[in-house]
Amino acid sequence: MILPVFSLYAEGLADVTPLLIGIAIGVYGLTQALLQIPFGLWSDRIGRKPVIIIGLAIFAIGSVVAAMADSIVMIIVGRAIQGAGAIAAAIMALAADVTREEQRSKIMATIGISIGFAFVLSMILGPILNQWVGVPGIFWITALLALLGMALVQLGLPKTVVLRSHRDAGTRPSDIGSIIRDGQLLRIDLSIFTLHFLLTACFVALPLALRDGAGLEAAQHPWVYGPVLIIAMLLMVPFVIIAEAKRKMKPVILFAVAGISIGLFIMAISPSSLVGIIAGLFIFFLAFNVLEATLPSLIAKEAPADKKGTAMGVYSSAQFLGAFAGGALGGWVMGQWGASTVFMVAAIVTLLWLAVMFSLRSPSYFSSRMIRVGAVSQATAITLNDRLLAVSGVKEAVVIVDDEVAYLKVDKATLDEAALQAFRIDYQEPDRTDSLAESVS
Repeated sequence: MILPVFSLYAEGLADVTPLLIGIAIGVYGLTQALLQIPFGLWSDRIGRKPVIIIGLAIFAIGSVVAAMADSIVMIIVGRAIQGAGAIAAAIMALAADVTREEQRSKIMATIGISIGFAFVLSMILGPILNQWVGVPGIFWITALLALLGMALVQLGLPKTVVLRSHRDAGTRPSDIGSIIRDGQLLRIDLSIFTLHFLLTACFVALPLALRDGAGLEAAQHPWVYGPVLIIAMLLMVPFVIIAEAKRKMKPVILFAVAGISIGLFIMAISPSSLVGIIAGLFIFFLAFNVLEATLPSLIAKEAPADKKGTAMGVYSSAQFLGAFAGGALGGWVMGQWGASTVFMVAAIVTLLWLAVMFSLRSPSYFSSRMIRVGAVSQATAITLNDRLLAVSGVKEAVVIVDDEVAYLKVDKATLDEAALQAFRIDYQEPDRTDSLAESVS
C-alpha cells in the first residue's frame, strides 16, 4: 500500500535523498530474499505455526518502527525489519502439509491469485488511505493486519500438523546449485528479477511524475491506478489462455516483455502528459500482469519433477532481490537526472531483457504431479519408477524412497488417469505398515 504514495511522503523526512527513498522502498525485498529460505527450513524443524507467528510478529514490529519514524533512515530500518518476517516459504510448506497431493496445485494457484488481487487492491487503497491517515497510518494498519494474521494462524489452523518433506513446495539447499546452473531456469529467474526491478524502480518515480509532471494531486492518483490496474488485469486473461491452452508461451512472454518496454518508453518521452503517463502505465501493467501469471507456470513446467519446490524458492528470492535492486537504482537515477530518466533507463534494461529471452526454449507444456506411493525399498522404487513411466502420458518419474512419493511430469492430453491412480495410496500417520512393495513385485 505504500508503493504508490511513499515517494511523496518521504520528501518531508529528515536526511532524505532520492537514493534513500528508493532503498526504503526496496530494502524490504532484500531481507525477504535473504531470510525466506532459512525461515522455511526452520519451519521444518520447529513447525509451521510457530515460524509463521514469529514472522508476523517481526513484520508487526517493523511496521511500528516505520510508523513512528521521523527520518528516512529509521523508515529504512523499519522496512528491513518488516522484510525479515519472511514467512512465504513456511506458508507454502503449511499449505502442502494440509492438502492432498492431487489438490496441491489448486491450493498453490489459489494463493497466487489472492496475491494478485491483493496487489491490485493495495494500489487503489494506498492513495485513499494516505489521504485519511497518511503513510504512518498505513504502517499502523499493516501492523494491525499482522496481529490479525497471528490470531488467524493461532485460532484457525490445525493444532497438530505432521511435518513432511515437500520437494514440490519446499526448498532443499542441496538442490540450489543444480537449479542455478540450469540455463532455462536461470532465464526465468532473470525475468522475475527484472520484472520486479522495473516495478519498484518505476514507483520510485511515478508518484512524483504524476504530481509534478502531469499536475495530478495525490488525492486523485487512485483514479489513475484503479481503472488502469482493473482493466489491465481483465485484459490479460486472453493472453494467458493463448499461452497455456494454445501452447504459445514463448511468443506471449516475448510480446509482454516488448510491451513493458513500449509502456516505459511512452512514460519516458511524455513525463508532463497525463494521457501519455496513463497510456504508458496501462501498457506496462497489462504486460506486467501477463508475466506475473505466466512465469510461475513456466518455472513449474521447466523445473525437474523432484526439484520444483527448490526452483520456486530460487525464483521467489530472485523476485525479492529485483525489488531491492530496482528501488536502489531507481532512487539513484532519479537523484541524478530526474523521474523521466528512471523510465528511460528502465526501458533500456527491458530491451536487454528481451534480447536474452529470445534464446528461451519453448517449454514442454508438461504438468507437475505427485502421488504418494508409500514405504518401498530402493529396489522396489526402481521397478515402480519404470512402471510409472510405462503409463500413457507420464513423461518423467522420480520415486523418492525417503519421502514415499513419486514426482511426475505428465501430458494431460494423453494421460491415463485411471492407470496412474492405481499407484496411489492415501497418506496415513508415520506408523503405517502397508506399502506398495507386494503389488509392485
